[in-house]
Order: sequence, then structure tokens, then C-alpha cells
Amino acid sequence: MSVWNRLFKDHPATVNETYWQHFGAAMSFSLRMFWGGLVCFVHAIVPGAFCTTGSDMIRELHERMVINRRRQADRQAAAIETRKAA
Repeated sequence: MSVWNRLFKDHPATVNETYWQHFGAAMSFSLRMFWGGLVCFVHAIVPGAFCTTGSDMIRELHERMVINRRRQADRQAAAIETRKAA
């Protein structure tokens, strides 16, 4: 196994994405987390600002990363079972 595949292809394949699809998804999370960090920083200084924004972002990211991927995996597994049964 080449270092190239290990660094750039293996992990995206585990989540059924190409390198560029994974790049886009990871970058989207990165930017959202960066913004969330800034919002929490401001909230630490000014407690009345952004009272729920940080926790809202965490819920959103969890939904996108964990819940949606589980749903996709479940749908793929069901599709495979349906093809096997046919």
C-alpha cells in the first residue's frame, strides 16, 4: 500500500467519498467550527451575546456528521439486502 493512498484515498473511501468530496465536506466542517469558536470566544467575553449559537452549531455538526452518515449507511445496507433478495 502506498503512502499516497494511505494519506489521500483510504479514509475518504471509508465514508464513500472521493478525495474532493471529502475535502469539501471537511472544509465545510472546518469553517463552521472556526466560526463556532469565534462565537464562543465572543460569548465568553460578553455572556449576553450568542447565548445558544455555539450549542446550536454543535447540534448541527453532529447531525451532519453522525446522524446523516448513519442514515446513509442504513440506506446502503438496505439496498444491498434488497438486491440480494431479488
